[in-house]
Amino acid sequence: MRLNIKVSMDYAIDPGDPVLLAITAAQTHGQSVVESALEVENATLRWIEGEGKLGQRVWATTDDARLKLQYHAKVDLTRPDPLLQRLGATPMHELPGDVVTFVRPSRFCPSDLLVPFADKQFGHLDGGDKIAAILDWTAASLAYVPGSSNVTTTAIDTFLSREGVCRDYAHLVCGLARAANIPARYTTGYGADVTPPDFHAVAEVWLGGAWQLVDATGMSVAASLVVIGSGRDAGDMAFMETGKPAHLIYQSIDVSEG
Repeated sequence: MRLNIKVSMDYAIDPGDPVLLAITAAQTHGQSVVESALEVENATLRWIEGEGKLGQRVWATTDDARLKLQYHAKVDLTRPDPLLQRLGATPMHELPGDVVTFVRPSRFCPSDLLVPFADKQFGHLDGGDKIAAILDWTAASLAYVPGSSNVTTTAIDTFLSREGVCRDYAHLVCGLARAANIPARYTTGYGADVTPPDFHAVAEVWLGGAWQLVDATGMSVAASLVVIGSGRDAGDMAFMETGKPAHLIYQSIDVSEG
């Protein structure tokens, strides 16, 4: 499958305030970036590695009071959807060093507070069966409500309110998986069926000795999601970071097949 991605962004910013962007498709397992181009008006760009060396980020610095950019990419996807029930969990003491981090609590995924619930609700299950149950529970328990959360909302807030957007679904899945001793990371990307079209957040869980993409919102599947990057939670993977306040003027994201 090939996905075509087009992004247009226009933000009012403080002149000279560097902007860190995480919006470009990653060259990684299961996806091949055939074409990728980022143009930022009147800006100097400095590329750096993404979190965990997955994908890239870019610092954009301009003396203008506006950050205007266009990004387009063509990405071929060969990643299959995981058959969760066939995948086993790795014992904690056998996890790779760079995976252990994703069993621990983080700023937006305080998984230690979810351990009692995870034990009671999912403790009788193992591996992929446990993750499948976590996904089913999250999908059935939460209502997708735009505007119901903000940049400070944690997985605990979402667990209590039972509503949120993709960011919140991903945080809660990560929190519940980590509470069950299954590594989970927060991953951003592009999906053709995301409604309304936007940067999308999903979870990845460590099963069968590899990262497996899962999405409790039901808006995407592993086979049709273009990954940008991954981290512990949204604090690691904001699509745009500025030192001073930035104000949205216009933003458009279009993802299509073909």
